[in-house]
Amino acid sequence: MALNERIVTEAILTEYFEKFKNCLSLDVAIVGGGPSGMTAARIMAQAGLKVALFERKLSIGGGMWGGGMTWNIIVVQEESKHLLEEVNLPVKHFKDEYYTCDAVAATTTLASTAALAGTQFFNCISVEDVCLREIDGEKRITGIVINSSPVEIAGLHVDPVVIDCKFLIEATGHDTEVLRTLVRKNDIRLNTPSGNIEGEQSMWADVAEANTVNNTREVFPGMYVCGMAANAAFGSYRMGPIFGGMLLSGEKVAKEIIDRIANDK
Repeated sequence: MALNERIVTEAILTEYFEKFKNCLSLDVAIVGGGPSGMTAARIMAQAGLKVALFERKLSIGGGMWGGGMTWNIIVVQEESKHLLEEVNLPVKHFKDEYYTCDAVAATTTLASTAALAGTQFFNCISVEDVCLREIDGEKRITGIVINSSPVEIAGLHVDPVVIDCKFLIEATGHDTEVLRTLVRKNDIRLNTPSGNIEGEQSMWADVAEANTVNNTREVFPGMYVCGMAANAAFGSYRMGPIFGGMLLSGEKVAKEIIDRIANDK
């Protein structure tokens, strides 16, 4: 059979925009495709929530691909390795409570298991703003404002479109890009000690790993922070190429949102 290029185009267009249309109203929108965001996506999708993940870059995975300094091995601790074993990743004991895993295998597997669980992935999409509404006297996030990353990179003045969501997970990492936009554009107070973004501190892996999980919480009505965005929002340290806290952060935020949506029904 001769290949028909028009049918190829039609197939891509039809399926992509059907997927996009089905995601106009979400239970959860995740911004950032690193390990915490992908872990949260898988767990929530497995629980039956309608989840989509938006990643600015062409590839997802955040910094996990490169391990440490492009040496593509990651390290996790005893208490977090179950999140790799749940997706059938081979985890190797190194010493004491430290375990290693191939970074490329981990990144691709976290992505594929989230997708196969039902998460809809939209790469090359930038989240440039959020939607705010006043509900019962309280301002709350009700959606995200998205545009094509090539439009953003080119600096073109092209208007964005909107996706509704019950909850937004800010998982953009060190830069807390969506949270910074919220603070910059609106007269609001965050659920942080100063009411603003506290900022990330220098490396202290032991404290940072614990705080990545502790700081995973609702930072503003309708918006949660997880992964390194949680530490940057609440003023804790960076941890470098150890990923246990990132995975546990994704698990924590997923379970909290699952419970909240279940209680609202």
